[in-house]
Amino acid sequence: MAIHPIFLVEERTQEPVEAQLHDEASDSWAGEWEKEWAPELERAKAEFIAKKIPQVKWPQDLHWNWRKKMNFSKGLLGVENFAVICRNRLQGLMMVDLTKNARLPGQIGKPLVYIDFLQAAPWNRKDLFGSRQFAGVGTTLILAAIARSGHEGFQERFGLHSLPQSESYYRTKFEMSDLGPDAHKQQLRYFEASPEQARRIREELMKL
Repeated sequence: MAIHPIFLVEERTQEPVEAQLHDEASDSWAGEWEKEWAPELERAKAEFIAKKIPQVKWPQDLHWNWRKKMNFSKGLLGVENFAVICRNRLQGLMMVDLTKNARLPGQIGKPLVYIDFLQAAPWNRKDLFGSRQFAGVGTTLILAAIARSGHEGFQERFGLHSLPQSESYYRTKFEMSDLGPDAHKQQLRYFEASPEQARRIREELMKL
């Protein structure tokens, strides 16, 4: 397992905090998800219900179960998991697939890193509790996917299917190419970054 030193920003103080990016799966991550994330997610659901917020407006990844995801991915060639750890606590998780190919014109058939799932801990999400402990978790994981693509010789290409609530993030903030709804992926829109787009995204994110 490789551990890379990184920094997050503590939102309360706006000060950088030392953290680590882990790039190999650990069974302890699933255990931490069950122990720490799952109860917070249930608390968020209870608050939404108490406030009579329609379920269609809840964050669309509330049902994700990382224990099941990580158990399913064990032994699968080309599937890797990443984690962000800060203050000995799991702050974010990402699963990527290295076996997918690009769909963009001019890139079709070339290998890329496909981001299958990416999620920050509940206490790092404004959409759940209105504030967050640390900023930069998602950014760190996106940069990790780009770096993994570069390391594999994929020229930093990466792609993903977006939940509807996140589409504007990838379309507007990242300016990734929107290739439209995918009938083979529950009609989720597929976004992809060419080598040029990925380099621009990396450079922009590293300024944050």
